[in-house]
Amino acid sequence: MKIIVPMAGMGKRMRPHTLTVPKPLIPIAGKPIVQRLVEDIAQVCNEPVDEVAFIIGRAFGKEVESNLQKIAESVGAKASIVYQDEALGTAHAILCAKESLTGPLVVAFADTLFKADFKLDSSAAGTIWVQKVDDPKPFGVVKLDDSGEITDFVEKPEEFVSDLAIIGIYYFQDGAYLREELQYLLDNDIKDKGEYQLTNALENMKNKGTKFVPGRVTEWLDCGNKDATVFTNQRYLEYLQERGEKLVADSAKITNSVIIEPVYIGENAVVTDSVVGPHVSLGEGSNVRNSVLTNSIVQKSASVLHANITNSMVGNNATVVSAPADLSLGDFNTLRV
Repeated sequence: MKIIVPMAGMGKRMRPHTLTVPKPLIPIAGKPIVQRLVEDIAQVCNEPVDEVAFIIGRAFGKEVESNLQKIAESVGAKASIVYQDEALGTAHAILCAKESLTGPLVVAFADTLFKADFKLDSSAAGTIWVQKVDDPKPFGVVKLDDSGEITDFVEKPEEFVSDLAIIGIYYFQDGAYLREELQYLLDNDIKDKGEYQLTNALENMKNKGTKFVPGRVTEWLDCGNKDATVFTNQRYLEYLQERGEKLVADSAKITNSVIIEPVYIGENAVVTDSVVGPHVSLGEGSNVRNSVLTNSIVQKSASVLHANITNSMVGNNATVVSAPADLSLGDFNTLRV
């Protein structure tokens, strides 16, 4: 089994956090989004994962590539690093990893996480993981027949055709067949909304007799922008707590503080005279002092001092300081600081 991870996007909706770190490497409960994704897919596969192909931009740099190598190794697989030099659509992105498109494989776009309680049925020709949404217009969607088989793929429909959105995770029993269909789109310049779309290849495969079935997830967690990522961190912490995972590192130093679970505290983090939680992730080497933090992500070696923050993201090596106030406030006055 192979996992193909297109992740060359610029992550503009996540700026300023993606100015120095690619979006898929932003941490959720102490691990990069893409690592959580790869580990979750490996857990639902019925066979070992032997390769993870990461499709990235050349500007990511050697440190990022080294981190991706370690992520593949964490699930017992080798890593392949390939480059997408132009943003020409989902079909083009996947085809950049054409050498890895053989045998059974999962394609997973690295801006989404999921919770699932099933094992992948590798006997199916293709599985498209979907989730019901209120507004399907921003997504590719599928239509089903009475037997539950997928009959149509529609990319970002202007008019309502279905509320089953494709979440960006796909299983293909025959990777070489997928490669041929993707190449056909590029060779014949077949585009949808100006780009080469995976949904067009899926539609062609379906018309040739390939039977696709929907895969259902318990929960679909988006990491497209700051608020969505903070919410995903919240839900993932709850998920890890339910599984009984250890969330506070032994090397963390917590002094005269209250920790309201679920909270992730990384290696060598320091928490002093503070209230942290619920739903907070503190990265390795972070420092929190005289502060109150709820529902937030604080990344590696960041400091939060004398502050009260919620629904927030604090980047690596960043510092948040709010000086203690010395007040003289008269009757019936209001002061906001």
